[in-house]
Amino acid sequence: MFKKLTLESEKRIEFIDITSKISVFVQESGVKEGLIVLHVPHTTAGVTINENADPDVKKDIIKQLNNLAPLKNDYQHLEGNSDAHIKTSLVGNDQTIILKDNRLMLGRWQGIYFCEFDGPRTRNVYLKIINGEK
Repeated sequence: MFKKLTLESEKRIEFIDITSKISVFVQESGVKEGLIVLHVPHTTAGVTINENADPDVKKDIIKQLNNLAPLKNDYQHLEGNSDAHIKTSLVGNDQTIILKDNRLMLGRWQGIYFCEFDGPRTRNVYLKIINGEK
């Protein structure tokens, strides 16, 4: 099963919780056991799994990423978004999550975040379920 999830980011840098959208896709698939692969096909956006109970966690992650790759620096890339490329390389473009009993096997406090680093833009996340049932 495959799905393209289209998102609209509203800020230059933001983490968008997509956990519920992915959970619905998994439930609708009917797949009881397997894997779901998430892929973000952009060079200035990624996907991560982290705490979704306290919104300060994502603020802290964004703050530290901005410290590691500030907007303005002595970058050579002429488009002015080198920081976004670096942040995406640090965060990554893919996640794989185990499915069991037709549910995402996430920890109690975990959520799945689409990470925008060069918005606002229209973005895609590709979802692929690999059925592991015998």
